[in-house]
Amino acid sequence: MELDNDISAFLSGKSEQTLSLFNHFVSEYQKLVPITIHPAKTMIGIANSHRRIAWITQLGKNFIHVVFPFKQEYTDNLCFQKIAQVPVDSQQFNHHFRMFNVEDVNEEVLEFMRMAFEDK
Repeated sequence: MELDNDISAFLSGKSEQTLSLFNHFVSEYQKLVPITIHPAKTMIGIANSHRRIAWITQLGKNFIHVVFPFKQEYTDNLCFQKIAQVPVDSQQFNHHFRMFNVEDVNEEVLEFMRMAFEDK
């Protein structure tokens, strides 16, 4: 995967584990739907043609942290460690997913990745 300088700056100095997780997550998303990657000041946005569908908010020593914004809570799941309603936008619920292994992107997570792309 070819990265622009802004993304490379985010990934600079990260562990091989973290880089592997980042690359795997992006690759799996690209298999599902067309996405683009957009670095912001403090996070990396994943977008479809008209809006951000997920954010990589943390590149830890051995994990990546991803936030999926949905219009409702999806409490019946095994993959999200936290779900929080955005205070200024009562129509958005951020679903927090922490990936430690490539296997963490399982069928359940893939379905939420699809849903984030389709959520209007």
